[in-house]
Order: sequence, then C-alpha cells, then structure tokens
Amino acid sequence: MFNDLPIFGICGWSGSGKTTLLESILPLLSERGLRVVVVKHDVHGITPETPDKDSERLFRAGADVIVHGPGGSLSRCSACDEVQLETQLSRLAEQYDLILIEGYKHAPWPKVWLTKSDESAPLQGISNLVGILPWDTDRTAALTAILDDFLQKMLNCTPIFGCVLIGGKSTRMGTPKHLLPCADGTRQTWLHRTVSLLQKVCQKVVLAGAGTVPDDLQQLPHMVDAMETEGPMAGLLAAMRWAPRASWLLTACDLPNLSCDALKWLAAQRRPGVWAVLPCLDGTGRVEPLLAWHDFRCRMILEQFAMKGGCSLQDLASHPKAMRVVVPPELISAWKDVDSSESIAEHTGDTAIDVEAKALSSGRSQ
Repeated sequence: MFNDLPIFGICGWSGSGKTTLLESILPLLSERGLRVVVVKHDVHGITPETPDKDSERLFRAGADVIVHGPGGSLSRCSACDEVQLETQLSRLAEQYDLILIEGYKHAPWPKVWLTKSDESAPLQGISNLVGILPWDTDRTAALTAILDDFLQKMLNCTPIFGCVLIGGKSTRMGTPKHLLPCADGTRQTWLHRTVSLLQKVCQKVVLAGAGTVPDDLQQLPHMVDAMETEGPMAGLLAAMRWAPRASWLLTACDLPNLSCDALKWLAAQRRPGVWAVLPCLDGTGRVEPLLAWHDFRCRMILEQFAMKGGCSLQDLASHPKAMRVVVPPELISAWKDVDSSESIAEHTGDTAIDVEAKALSSGRSQ
C-alpha cells in the first residue's frame, strides 16, 4: 500500500547522523513550500521529559493525549501495531507532501542508508534501498537530489481524474447548459464534448451535480453534491470524497471553447508541494476556479472551508498551498464561459434564435 504514498526512510546505525541530516534538510524542503512530517522509530520506547506534566498523567491514566497551543500541537498515542502504523501513515499522506521516517530499516518504503565513519557498506538485506550516503560526503545535497526525483515520481503516479459540474440553475440561459447542442452540427451536447475532451487527458471522468444525464453517458459515475456546502465546491468535494487518492481536473459544463491543449497545459502545471493550480486570465490576479487542477490533499482545505460555512472556490486562491498561473494567450478562450444565448452567439456565430431553436430540439431528443 506504500507504493503511491510519499513515504521515505532515513536509516543507519545509532551515531550515523540521521537526525543531523534531517535538521539540515528540513529548512530547505520548507523553503520550497513542502509540508513535511517526520516519524521517528525509537526501539527503546518513549520516555517523557516531564513525567509530572498533566498530559503525561492523563496518558498514563489510559487516554491518548493531544496538547494544542499557540506554537503548535503535540500528540501521544498508545503503542500501535503494524496495521495501525499503516493507517496513520495513510492519513498523514492526506495532509503532508512528504513523510520522512527515521529508522524502520526493514520497512518496504524507499530509503537511504547513512554509513558511520568506520562503516563501508550498509547492513545486508535492506529492502528498497535507493542510495547510500557515506559519512564524509555532502549528504544534504545528495538527499535533496534523491528526494526531488522521489517527489516527482509520487506526483506522476497520482491518477488524474476529471470532474464535470452539471446542474446549475441556468437562469439566464433558460435551459440546462450541459444539454445544449454543440455548434459542429452533430447531435452531441456540450456535456458529451466536455467528457470526450477530459477522457483524452484523465484516467476517469465523473459528473457532479443534480443535472439530467443523457442515456449514453449513464455509465459515468454521477456524484450527488456534498450537503455541507453548495455550488461548485459541493460537486468537487463530493468527487474528492469518492476517490480520495486521485487529483482532479475540475471543469464547468459551459466552456464551448474548452480544448485538449488547454487541459494538457493545466495538467502540466502540477508541482510537488502544490495542492491547487488556479489559472488567471489577466494581470488582476483573479482566478478561474471552474477550470482548475486540485491535488487530493486539497480536500483537507475544502473540508475546512465547508465546516466553516464557506462555499466559494475563489477562497482557495489565498491559501499558501495554491498556485496561481497565467494562462497563455493562445489558450485563454478555453476559460471563457457563457451564460446566455447572446454570449453563445459570440463564441459560435449562431444567432440567439438559432441557439434557442437548437436547445429546444436538443431537449426533445434527450
């Protein structure tokens, strides 16, 4: 289960410099915007520095304890078996870009071995060893390069799913926009075209919202909006809960100029440490969240928004784990949405009467 989780081990005998190396590399990872957690294996058990503290007394009385304060929090849990450790690591992967584990030399995740000054080779039988860091070398630089490759690999192995939002009120349009016919003369709807484009880039495509789905698209997974919030966030949150280990290309259904090139460009903007890629069309900094990419860790942010009553994906733009990117001029039209028959005419050349007639015809044919 660890193949797709960002877990990396730092191993070596006592006195090999594991903690010193971690102290040197953690500030560098933090400067890159990476959120890192360190899990330490202590074969001797945990000895509290202040046994008379209330938290230690409560732990000894039988409770798991979390101490939270202005400068951070500290938790202490009862001894766990291997299954519990796997569960904990899986949960940490939803909150951190990288999990560094000091020790656990026989665990299955990738790891490096630090040799001591009097040691020439690592312990025999170490599985998944990707590097040996000798005592008298620049270990920080070596580990940085190894982790760069590792994090990119983890990013690439995360599946990209597509989510199409359907079921808006379409007040100005007068008819569900996702069921409007394409301007190419085919009987396909905007929804058909959007799904087809996403399928060229994504491993799976789902629909989110209360809109009607054409018979020939009924095989697609169809998410019911999350109840805690509303609007596009409700659809995205429902999709992310359905597949919690996938990253998501989110798109509205009313983008008549959506293109495969635009989707590929958006997917190519992913970076380790970035949990959302939010496109901007101009220099104002305003983002276009209805054609954007979201890492699976972004679900934690959306859950917090929903818990506080938020419902706007625009709020993601101010989060430090979100990245704004300027869309190249030749792709900007893909982000232009429409909300009336007049605005469709600007994109397709049809008159408003033509658009209304096609919409009525499409509605009768569904």
